[in-house]
Amino acid sequence: MTIRTRFAPSPTGYLHVGGARTALFSWLYARKHGGQFILRIEDTDLERSSAESVNAILEGMTWLGLEYDEGPFYQTQRFDRYKEVIEQLLQQGDAYYCYCSKQELEDMREQQRANKEKPRYDGRCRHRTEPKPGIEPVIRFKNPTEGSVIVKDVIRGNVEFSNTELDDLVIARPDGTPTYNLTVVVDDMDMQLTHVIRGDDHLNNSPRQINIFKALGVEPPVYAHVPMILGDDGARLSKRHGAVSVMSYRDEGFLPEALLNYLVRLGWSHGDQEIFSLDEMTQLFDIEDVNKAASSFNTEKLLWLNQQYIKHSSPEHVAHHLSWHLGQLGIDPATGPQLTEVVKLQQERAKTLVEMAANSKFFYQDVSEYDAKAAAKNLNEKSLPLLEEMLERLTAVTFWQAEPVHNEVKACAEANEVGMGKVAQPIRVAITGNTVSPPLDVTLALLGRERTLSAITAAVQWIKDHA
Repeated sequence: MTIRTRFAPSPTGYLHVGGARTALFSWLYARKHGGQFILRIEDTDLERSSAESVNAILEGMTWLGLEYDEGPFYQTQRFDRYKEVIEQLLQQGDAYYCYCSKQELEDMREQQRANKEKPRYDGRCRHRTEPKPGIEPVIRFKNPTEGSVIVKDVIRGNVEFSNTELDDLVIARPDGTPTYNLTVVVDDMDMQLTHVIRGDDHLNNSPRQINIFKALGVEPPVYAHVPMILGDDGARLSKRHGAVSVMSYRDEGFLPEALLNYLVRLGWSHGDQEIFSLDEMTQLFDIEDVNKAASSFNTEKLLWLNQQYIKHSSPEHVAHHLSWHLGQLGIDPATGPQLTEVVKLQQERAKTLVEMAANSKFFYQDVSEYDAKAAAKNLNEKSLPLLEEMLERLTAVTFWQAEPVHNEVKACAEANEVGMGKVAQPIRVAITGNTVSPPLDVTLALLGRERTLSAITAAVQWIKDHA
């Protein structure tokens, strides 16, 4: 049997973290078993679905690198197929027209609540043979009234639902458009899905869908309902916990593989290992090993992971993603040093690519202003003669590399009987506008002679102007 899984988001918003984890689990399971991973866009909610949301989902999947083998399939392009299956259920006697008005249904529920019964449709149109004038009917699935449904869940084990708890759900609206539980079954059947991995908020839909599968004479897929993700405060993860959109993590400077690594560990583990390559995830992950309990999202842990990925990824890979962030700052990376060389200098110290981009601006743009505290401490009358001397010394350097530059800084400090920092820090502020940079000698070597001398000259003039 070829394993076939799917990710089936509704395009009513961005691709959120919970959806991304579901997609990852489905993707990993298919890849582990040499199967196919399918993307399906469940866009039958015409009022809430939008092209922008579809684009956001596709963009998120692309950024995460979760490539799909088939799709994206759109449910709105399959209405003829759903109509065909609904007609089949009607012909079999497994579905019927319901002519109950909204008021009639509300009165029925009100009476049930008064009787302390669970509000549910009571099947009053099950045996109706004549239409009701003036009312456009819905179509309901005729759910079995006896026995129970066993949802065989590989995470939770067998979950039993009594058929008496399941009313006759609507499978087609008055305008003929199909509803969620019908379209899902038809799609999963037609796409020959073997495993459905989804959030546990869908668990209550499963018995209804299984009954429709049975009515159609088809074996349901294997289900795995993944527990929800909680925020640090124990409440369900939402916007108020910070970024929950996948692309907002891109915007905040996370590498996609760091986010994937973090998401796979929300509910799954392999010993004490924290960091997994995609290949390791694919090899080790199994949906049966996912915990039943909800997982808590910890942003500090994600930041730590991101820092590890920035530090240990190839400079070329980090540069690929850093380039976008520099572009967000209005910087063209082609106008300065080779980006991979900048990454080599910066990747030991950055937690995010936003931080790295901000700290790398000086390689591509002249400093427009100095940090007030940094300037007060390092660009003053005491540092002026040291900067002027370094300007002379560096102008005379013929071989512009880290070692000769370092030797001149050292020689200046020794000649003036001061510590290296007294010489290095004013230069650092001159070139970066602040007191933080990679080691000064390699920084100046990469920045280049012309930019270095220009920055020191500007700092000297700034001191004289503010004396």
